[in-house]
Amino acid sequence: MDIDALIDEHSDYLFRIAFIYTKDIFLAEEVVQDVFFKFYTHTDFKGHASVKTYLTKMTINRSIDCTRSLRYKTMQLFDQFTTTSVEQQLIETEQRQEITAAVLTLPLKYRQVLLHYYYEDLSVQQIATLCDLPLSTVKSRLQRARHKLKDQLPHISWEVLHDA
Repeated sequence: MDIDALIDEHSDYLFRIAFIYTKDIFLAEEVVQDVFFKFYTHTDFKGHASVKTYLTKMTINRSIDCTRSLRYKTMQLFDQFTTTSVEQQLIETEQRQEITAAVLTLPLKYRQVLLHYYYEDLSVQQIATLCDLPLSTVKSRLQRARHKLKDQLPHISWEVLHDA
């Protein structure tokens, strides 16, 4: 396998995954570099899954290792919305900060599926495959994560949290 082609094809996607877990741009870049280095020098890839799935799993594991060993900052998870007024912009900024803080308080098993589903736009089936979990487990974790967020933030409008 040509490592340059793999890097070109997968680095942006892996960076986004690493960033979800580390919440730090520089740490996410380091994670992706470590993953490609490890894949190139110590590959245990057997071909049972796609290269993308294998690299994604390596990235998730490395990111979790990094966040366990480092203190990390809370970062905003949602894109800025187009606003019509300064007041509306302040309200939306405050809500995003509240949602971000609430998401970061969720246990990793809930946060993981929630971020994959809403941020990465992965299907429930894709999350199950990626995380090596039964489909029913992913669905129940996603549902529990939604309920926990709704309980923590009852004043926020939750139309975005539609059922899977």
